[in-house]
Amino acid sequence: MATLRDIRRRIAGVKSTQKITKAMKMVAAAKLRRAQDAILQARPYARKMAEMLAHLSKRVDLSQYPLIAKREVQSVALVVVTADRGMCGAFNSNIIRAAMNHINNNYRQLHASGKVKLICVGKKGYEYFNRRKFEIVLKHVGIFNSLAFADAKTIVQEVTEGYSKHEFDRVEVVYNEFKNAVQQRVVIEQFLPVAGTEGHDGDVKNAAAHIDYIYEPASEEIISALVPKHLNFQMWRVLLESNAAEQGARMSAMENASTNAKEIISALTLSYNKARQASITKELLEIVSGAEALQNG
Repeated sequence: MATLRDIRRRIAGVKSTQKITKAMKMVAAAKLRRAQDAILQARPYARKMAEMLAHLSKRVDLSQYPLIAKREVQSVALVVVTADRGMCGAFNSNIIRAAMNHINNNYRQLHASGKVKLICVGKKGYEYFNRRKFEIVLKHVGIFNSLAFADAKTIVQEVTEGYSKHEFDRVEVVYNEFKNAVQQRVVIEQFLPVAGTEGHDGDVKNAAAHIDYIYEPASEEIISALVPKHLNFQMWRVLLESNAAEQGARMSAMENASTNAKEIISALTLSYNKARQASITKELLEIVSGAEALQNG
C-alpha cells in the first residue's frame, strides 16, 4: 500500500504535468487562431485557380504540357505530410496509417518492386518510414516552426524535377485537412499530373462548362504560366491545412490531458485523505490501548 509520502509525491507530479498541458493548450490555441485565419484566406484563391485551370484545359491540347498530360504509371511518389512533434493525439498516426493502407491497397506490386517512393514532410513521418526501410527520396523536417511560402516552392520544385525526369509517373499528397478545432480529415490528393483538368470535380466542371471567358494573351500562354503557380499554391494550401489541423489536434489533446490530470488529482486526493484518516485512527487506537493497559496494570 502506498504511503502518505508516496501519494503526496504523485499528486505533486500530476499537478506539474497539468501545468505543462495547460500551457501547451494555450500556446496551441494561439497558434491555431493564426493558422486558421491563414487557411481560410488561402482556400478561395486555390479554388478559383483550380477553376480557371479547368476552364483553360478545355481549350488547349493537354498532351503538350508534361505536368498535365497523363502517362502510364510505372512508379509513384507519395508526399506524406506529418508534424515535427508529437503530443497531438492521433494526428500523426492517422496520416501514417492512411499512407500505409493506400500503398497496400493500391500500389502493393509497385511497392514490392521498389517503385513507391516517399517524400516526407515532417519529422514524425520520416522517422516512421525510415525505420521500416521505405525509399525516402526527399525529406523536409522543421519547416513548421516558421512556415513560409518558400518551403512550398522548394518542395514543388523537387517534385516536378523528379516527375520531369520520369523518376516517378504519379505524385499524390497525404495530409490532414483542417475542418475545425477538434476535427481533422485525412485526405489523399493527386498532385501530378495536375488534377482537375478534366473536370472530374463537380464544382470545377460546372464552372468550366457554363462560363465562357475571353483570355488575353492566348490560352496556351496563360496555362503555361498558371500551372507552376497552381502547383506552388496547392502545396502551400496543403502545408497550411496540415499546420492548422496539427494545432487543433494538439489543443484538443492537451485539453483532454488536463481534464484527465484533474480527475487523477481528485482520485489521489481521496486516496490520500482515506490513508491519512486510517493512519490517525490507528494512532488513536494505539493511544487508547496504551492508556487502558496502564490502567489495568
